[in-house]
Amino acid sequence: MKCPRPFFAIIVAHNIRKITIVSLCLILVFCFLSNPTNAQQASTSFSWPEGKQAAISLTFDDARESQVIVGTNLLDQYGIKATFFVVPATMEKQLPGWKKAVANGHEIGNHSLVHPCSGNFSWSRNKALEDYTLKKMRVELMECNKRIEELLQVKAEVFAYPCGQKYVGRGTKTKSYVPLVSKMFVAGRGWMDEAANDPLHCNFPQLTGIEMDGKSFEQILVLIEVAKKNGQWLTLAGHEIGDAGPQTTRLEMLKQLAEYVQNSGNGIWMAPMGTVAKYIQQQTQSTK
Repeated sequence: MKCPRPFFAIIVAHNIRKITIVSLCLILVFCFLSNPTNAQQASTSFSWPEGKQAAISLTFDDARESQVIVGTNLLDQYGIKATFFVVPATMEKQLPGWKKAVANGHEIGNHSLVHPCSGNFSWSRNKALEDYTLKKMRVELMECNKRIEELLQVKAEVFAYPCGQKYVGRGTKTKSYVPLVSKMFVAGRGWMDEAANDPLHCNFPQLTGIEMDGKSFEQILVLIEVAKKNGQWLTLAGHEIGDAGPQTTRLEMLKQLAEYVQNSGNGIWMAPMGTVAKYIQQQTQSTK
């Protein structure tokens, strides 16, 4: 039996309205997801401790002598704990200072045994990453961990890539050693990167590290404000600690930063890199 034409028209019109409504909903969802503001709001849904707006970790490379002769004294005055990525042979030159740093709660990380970098640097020709294999790198990282534990009685749970370079080999035989770092450490940090870490999207074995050497507090504050706006984790990286000189984090900047962080109204959680990484991992796993 055929339906009367008016009834058939009503059904068709009803179905068209349903399709139109569904289409409009899909368009609205697409617009929401593609809107940078909404994407930003989604990325800031992570909760930092005590309602803080962002996290900062101070990290220093190479076990430079100024770090324990000058730097830790200032940090200890403000109760700030930093992460120091050490090369054992360099660390031994100021061993009492490093033992004191550990006793005062600073974190010690692995920065490799001999600090290999690209052979493009003349000082690294006899330890060029291009001549390394993954097996050789693994042995070196394990030996560095062993030396740290022997000298300081602590286990290195975090790593910083020497020169920020994450590969071994040359040409078609080049391989990333990020997976190796992922297996051996809670987190690994790069060098001279461009942005802070988003806690919901960061890749722990290759966290971004932003240079603080030579920077004024005003320059660092710009980075902090962006991190606060986005709910991010700012991992600052430096070398020497002093008043002047190349590859030197300025004492005055550290002092001003410490005072800024101590003001609870500024909403910053400052903690060692391993502490922040573990916190993020615990929080994100509990929400899955």
